[in-house]
Amino acid sequence: MTDFAATKAMFHLPEGVIYLDGNSLGPLPRAAPARMDAVMRAEWGEMLITGWNKAGWMAQPVELGDRIARLIGAEAGHVVLGDTLSIKVHQALASALEMVPDRRVILSDSGNFPSDLYMAEGLIGTLDKGLELRVVAPEEVEANITEDVAVLMITEVDYRTGRLHDMARLTRKAHEVGAITVWDLAHTAGATVVDVAGAGADFAVGCTYKYLNGGPGAPAFIYVAPRHADTARPALSGWLGHDAPFAFEQSYRAGPGIERMRVGTPPVLAMAALECALDIWDMTTMAAVRARSIDLTELFIEKIEAACPMLELASPRDPAARGSQVSFRFADGYAAIQALVARGVIGDFRAPDIMRFGFTPLYMDESDVQAAAGIIAEVMQNRLWDAPEYQTRARVT
Repeated sequence: MTDFAATKAMFHLPEGVIYLDGNSLGPLPRAAPARMDAVMRAEWGEMLITGWNKAGWMAQPVELGDRIARLIGAEAGHVVLGDTLSIKVHQALASALEMVPDRRVILSDSGNFPSDLYMAEGLIGTLDKGLELRVVAPEEVEANITEDVAVLMITEVDYRTGRLHDMARLTRKAHEVGAITVWDLAHTAGATVVDVAGAGADFAVGCTYKYLNGGPGAPAFIYVAPRHADTARPALSGWLGHDAPFAFEQSYRAGPGIERMRVGTPPVLAMAALECALDIWDMTTMAAVRARSIDLTELFIEKIEAACPMLELASPRDPAARGSQVSFRFADGYAAIQALVARGVIGDFRAPDIMRFGFTPLYMDESDVQAAAGIIAEVMQNRLWDAPEYQTRARVT
């Protein structure tokens, strides 16, 4: 049984703040500053460039990938870290498209994160092969998995509403028609039970700065199923994805397995912070986290709906059909979120009208939910959001 009080104590949470935005950026693991200081002083400072060998920097992307693999149901040796999530989306999508050269449709949904769609649009323009990005409503995805689809590219949890796709069912349907799947786990890795191997996913990508608590700018990861690991061609043929980087050959030869999905230099300092977060993850299981998150989200919905009838639930009511977030629609949602932040409850806003709250059992408990619900009720019932200082939108919402 997970001791969630112990995991909560391992995070720095500012005094007077109830943090409901770990679905955007996880808080600081208390061990991270000392770990990063040690890497900077004892490794970078004293070892200099020899740290790549002596401190094991070069091996970190796959070693940490294996630790993340446990959280997403992946086979060992088939997840690697590095670069940004957009880069990993590009890699996975480009490799997937090459596997079905006679098809032209990339199928996605309107609940996908826009950056994924932007990457698809950019790749379509670059390839200039008559590819089409077909975007349908989330509930219409399965019906649109037809024999002209090359790649099904889906974010498992809708970033606005928290709606959870059935990875196993959609992957099975895609394979039945000969399509390849690319799953974005940005809002499921560290939030829900994921089983990429069991579902038969071809590719999966995700970030580590949200539920995995790796810090701002923490590296993304990519999963390639074993059956594709040695044949998927990396479109971004970076130096560190080469079979022998230090042979300095003039032409690219893809490395073995997941190593070929490496591109740029590993972000050593960022990975040091992520290591501290993964140490906390080693104290629990995704099944325990998921059960706890359902309890917290159910309590939150009950309290908010009882006190704030002006807020409309945008997330699925069935907890099995949503991720670890709860979203409400409200026309003045941006201002309402700012009023909450000013009172110590941090959620976030997603245009045009979504007030979004993330639930992260590693550092949240029932008392946080109760207190947050009380403050939200006060703000909404008394229209405290309707003040000039909450109306001007900042660059990051």
